[in-house]
Amino acid sequence: MADKKTNTVKIKLVKSLIGTPEAQRKVVRALGITKRNQVVEHNESATIMGMVRKVSHLVEIVK
Repeated sequence: MADKKTNTVKIKLVKSLIGTPEAQRKVVRALGITKRNQVVEHNESATIMGMVRKVSHLVEIVK
């Protein structure tokens, strides 16, 4: 069987969640990020990229 390489994306929380709306906090928590400067890795999918887009002012994509 052919091995399919899945594209992954690394997401880093660069801004604090203090003062952000609860909905944005839930999105960041759903991404698996609990602390500032923490980096998590996910498979690149439409769902994950949509979540990143919702909190794009709080996170950054790390290469």
